[in-house]
Amino acid sequence: MCTGESVLAVGSARGGQGCGVDDSLPLLLFRPALIAGGFADSELQRGRRAGELAVVRRGAYVSADDQRLADPVQRHTLSVAAEIRRVAPGAVVSHVSAAVLYGLPVWRVPLERVHVTRARPTGARAGRSVVVHSAPLAPEEIVRVGDAWVTSPARTAVDLARTSPFESTVVTIDAALRRGLVTAESLAAALQRATGWRGVPAARRAVAFANGGSESVGESRSRVALLHAGLPAPTLQWEVWHGGKLVGRVDFAWPDRRTVAEFDGKIKYGRLLRPGQEPGDAVFEEKVREDNLRASGLHVVRWTWPDLDTFAPIATRLHAALTP
Repeated sequence: MCTGESVLAVGSARGGQGCGVDDSLPLLLFRPALIAGGFADSELQRGRRAGELAVVRRGAYVSADDQRLADPVQRHTLSVAAEIRRVAPGAVVSHVSAAVLYGLPVWRVPLERVHVTRARPTGARAGRSVVVHSAPLAPEEIVRVGDAWVTSPARTAVDLARTSPFESTVVTIDAALRRGLVTAESLAAALQRATGWRGVPAARRAVAFANGGSESVGESRSRVALLHAGLPAPTLQWEVWHGGKLVGRVDFAWPDRRTVAEFDGKIKYGRLLRPGQEPGDAVFEEKVREDNLRASGLHVVRWTWPDLDTFAPIATRLHAALTP
């Protein structure tokens, strides 16, 4: 019995047998286990009122100050962990929920509801907390991720591409290609198995456009912006050499037009920092690098996150730079 202790204290104790602690899902507590461990519903209610507990899903709790609650993706992971214990046997985590479990980036895809797929012809439904899809599932399309059965990376990518906007899908599939979770061949096979399903034409377009050379969400979104602006497809991660020395590697390049472009996300400078280096030093080094790019006879165009939502001015500059 765990009586005499607070729910939060019990939830923080690693390996608390019979006290509602799930070792494979740290700090996720479930009502049945807590009740079996000696807690009353009134104690759980007091824990919520006292600000000790936060409800992830009905009957599933975490500490109210758990930082994962503030991040939509991490909160969705908690929601998946809670919901897979409630869905019908045979349900497989899929779509955006599977992408999140694989650690893939998702962009502007709703995360309020957990998505699962059941291998049956009917029964699809969209509830308040769970979306159940009905579709065939081949054995090779189901893999184990932690405690959950999840659609394979290629199947996940195609399902997401069938049901989400083009830009959102490209962000996720670019990352899956870059990390080696999928290949052109595995995506083609997943598309073939989905022939005739709703949204497959859109999925084919997204898969054909995806490129593992994009190294961030911002770069993937930039490629989509370039496409929509009618600009020619760039070479990705192009190395610039001048005077026998490597000047740098640029995000986008049109070598025959002597034009390069860079997406500047603020996090980029954080990644560039060496031990003891200040952000200002990294910014200065980046300016020197850009000066060297220009000195090698290149047009250099840059943009940032806000520019991606109003890309027309950047597109105009690029059109001018690329025009002979």
